[in-house]
Amino acid sequence: MRSDSVKRIVADIKGVGTSRVYIDTNKVDRVMEAATRQDVIALMKQDVIKIKQKKGISNGRLKKRIKQLSKDRRRGPGSLRGTKYARYPRKDRWIDTIRALRDELRTLKSEGKITKETYRKYYRFIKSGSIRSRSQLLSHLKSAGLVGE
Repeated sequence: MRSDSVKRIVADIKGVGTSRVYIDTNKVDRVMEAATRQDVIALMKQDVIKIKQKKGISNGRLKKRIKQLSKDRRRGPGSLRGTKYARYPRKDRWIDTIRALRDELRTLKSEGKITKETYRKYYRFIKSGSIRSRSQLLSHLKSAGLVGE
């Protein structure tokens, strides 16, 4: 049987493409003698006919890039996609600010520097967005004469 016919039969049996079928060049005469599918299967068992491994795409470059990114490389201005506020959304900024301000207010209350009523009043002030930073909060409290230092 011709080698291309054998390749076609093996490809059909194994469910692979004909390009992946490898016939040992030293034992071609045994392949030529094969007359049936059973003969071809027997040759496969004797490793005269083998299936080549599928060619894959290497992940080496990807792994290297990820390793570099983990070390804060490749993060220059040319790699940035999106505006400053797309990368650090409005809601995240709000959460960070509000938590800091509420923490400061809680600390002042627990240290006894402000009263419960002042705490509640300024809690609402902070929630409304009137106060933007810890320093602004403290200067507001000092100017109102509410911080007892």
